[in-house]
Amino acid sequence: MTALTPSVALTIAGSDSGGGAGIQADLRTFAFHRVHGTSALTCITAQNTCGVTRVDALPPEAVIAQIEAVTQDIGVQAIKTGMLLNAAIMTAVAETLETLGTIPLVVDPVMVSRTGAPLIDDAAIATLTEQLLPLATVLTPNRYEAQMLSGLTIDTLAEMEAAAQAIYQRGPAAVLVKGGGMTGDLRGVDVWFDGETLLTLRTETIATQDTHGTGCTLAAAIAANLALGKAPQAAVRAAKDYVTQALQASLRIGKGQGPVGHFYPLLEA
Repeated sequence: MTALTPSVALTIAGSDSGGGAGIQADLRTFAFHRVHGTSALTCITAQNTCGVTRVDALPPEAVIAQIEAVTQDIGVQAIKTGMLLNAAIMTAVAETLETLGTIPLVVDPVMVSRTGAPLIDDAAIATLTEQLLPLATVLTPNRYEAQMLSGLTIDTLAEMEAAAQAIYQRGPAAVLVKGGGMTGDLRGVDVWFDGETLLTLRTETIATQDTHGTGCTLAAAIAANLALGKAPQAAVRAAKDYVTQALQASLRIGKGQGPVGHFYPLLEA
């Protein structure tokens, strides 16, 4: 039997004990795309479909050790960052990523939830903005994160476009402003800007309350497609299609907001 040598992606993010977001969602997404998933945990959360009850950060040295263990032996074709939690971890991650060269990097800021609740403190936001954003191949802020990064209010498509262009000036190679937190016809509409091309990306809107992990899943799917050799814009389009199909098969589990169906082809109709 011939041994396989798949593409490899690395996720640097937190653990979700409920399995819907974070490292768990990322690894499922990588596997769906036939990409070998590796990971560096930044924090451990106690959470379920109803919310988060505890968060424990790992030491920055432990995060760096995980990244180095993977990259020095296995090697990776793309990297995705999710919840980095605090300024010390962000600085350590950014400094380590700078030593790895030009590996495609997807940065999911994880600064503010899609309902507008802050997830990290001001020091962490400043560190992420100054040190990590300039390294990103694709940056994927939601509506509220895009408002924070651009300094603009976002209520219309034109304001999404303006925010994407403003955030681009902070250094990422491309920005995808996500519309999951928008209302009406703009719900789920994303805006792409890479310094040259400004695009409005639309997919089918899925009516479901079970959307936990969509941001993690989208960023991981972009990273998986980059690992497979796709260009950034093509990777984003493929990732959006995947998330749409996973939302169509979202999981009604727990008492709160269930996750998307990452492995939807294996689910019974």
